[in-house]
Amino acid sequence: MNSIRKNAIIVGVLFILAAVSAIIGLALYQPILNDPDFIIKGAANNTQVIWGAFFELILAFSVIGISYMMYPILKKKNENMAIGYVCFRLLEGSIVVIGIISLLSLVTLNQDFSKVSNQNVSSFLIAGKLLVAVHNWTFLFGPNFALGPSTLMMSYFLYKSKLVPRYISIFGLVGGPLIFTCAVLVMFGVFLQVSVWGAILAIPVFAYEMSLAIWLIAKGFNSTQLANS
Repeated sequence: MNSIRKNAIIVGVLFILAAVSAIIGLALYQPILNDPDFIIKGAANNTQVIWGAFFELILAFSVIGISYMMYPILKKKNENMAIGYVCFRLLEGSIVVIGIISLLSLVTLNQDFSKVSNQNVSSFLIAGKLLVAVHNWTFLFGPNFALGPSTLMMSYFLYKSKLVPRYISIFGLVGGPLIFTCAVLVMFGVFLQVSVWGAILAIPVFAYEMSLAIWLIAKGFNSTQLANS
């Protein structure tokens, strides 16, 4: 098995790993995200939240790993696009890490609350809501704003290079701008990110990533087109 085939398999696995870890992480975060008084209710759910942070770390490492494995392939066709793709995926991973730190900081405050006498409940609640707000914004700017341009660049590259079937690239060409548009609409309060409209606008980019992942694992890149690089 040559290095390009190995890269294709690794990229496919990382796409699936990123999607699965993102879903699990968000589900595990629910005690914090849905309960504004979490910080004063004891440490019963702290372990669950820490596991959520662990899965989001997997997400961050996965998106960065995708860019690392794709760079030598992208570089053969367009070095500027390769650098741009890596930058946006690094930005996405970095933003995810900021969100992780914000919620782990909330776990720390939760632990400290039980140790402090004469607690100032209102100050703890305000700090907790602020940290949740930071996470919510990172959840928008990473998986939506940063993901949009990187998806568009990669799918455009794949469409032009014909390294995978063009229907996969078209999913990305549609999904990238849609997920970016979704982020803009959420930012201006048109609808919530976790909502019916948010889910609908995310379908094309999800279809792109999963179909690309399955194809890369099963078939790899078009060897004929790579040979013409």
